[in-house]
Amino acid sequence: MKRETLAARQERVAHVIERLGRVYPEAECALRHSNPLELLVATILSAQCTDERVNQVTARLFRKYPTAADYAGASAEELEAEIHSLGFFRNKARSLRACCQRLVEEHGGEVPRTMGELVALDGVGRKTANVILGNAFGANEGIVVDTHVARLSGRLGLSRETDPVRIEQDLMALVPRSEWTRFSHWLIWHGRRRCAARRPDCAGCELRAWCPSAGGCSLASRTRSVAGGADRGGRKGDSAVSSRAALDAGGSRKSRSS
Repeated sequence: MKRETLAARQERVAHVIERLGRVYPEAECALRHSNPLELLVATILSAQCTDERVNQVTARLFRKYPTAADYAGASAEELEAEIHSLGFFRNKARSLRACCQRLVEEHGGEVPRTMGELVALDGVGRKTANVILGNAFGANEGIVVDTHVARLSGRLGLSRETDPVRIEQDLMALVPRSEWTRFSHWLIWHGRRRCAARRPDCAGCELRAWCPSAGGCSLASRTRSVAGGADRGGRKGDSAVSSRAALDAGGSRKSRSS
């Protein structure tokens, strides 16, 4: 991939942002929610599961457990039965109950509004915190890096990194802060609709003029083993669509100091 100056990349990103904004003006978080708690729950449940399936389960779940105290007070068996179809249900149920217990004990049952307080919750890493802050509170504290964002960041020449934290840092240096949340949505939507992992539609891509990988994505895009953004360097792994969450969900209980 040909190297370019920071100024040149920023100019190219400006074109990418303008184009994506016109192509996907309706882009938003795919997880259905009506308040911060619902989004937090849905994001924790979304590890290694499609948003569509999560939405099917949470439609009932949100009615049955409207408050953090309801989740904290539910038995493990009851909650596991409710989310069984989502996979890794035991660990997800454990994270939900522990997370909501802490919300009740330390935050009056409300979802906190700061990165530090959010990542201190069970099942919440930086990526999940970015989802909550950007979509529930309108606060651009970072950029959500999932599999689509990681893949397109490489193909568009915005980052050479494979670690999601480093990819996020690269993107934050290129994308205006006011666009951080929407930029994630745009790349996710574009990744699902146009720039697929195996067979990207380069010929029909709206970003072709600004993409250094256009026509040769199979060569230009290195395989990224981030699977939605493991939270390296943080206290906990990220439960929102991350490979590390899948490992957590499939096995051992996370310690509070991990």
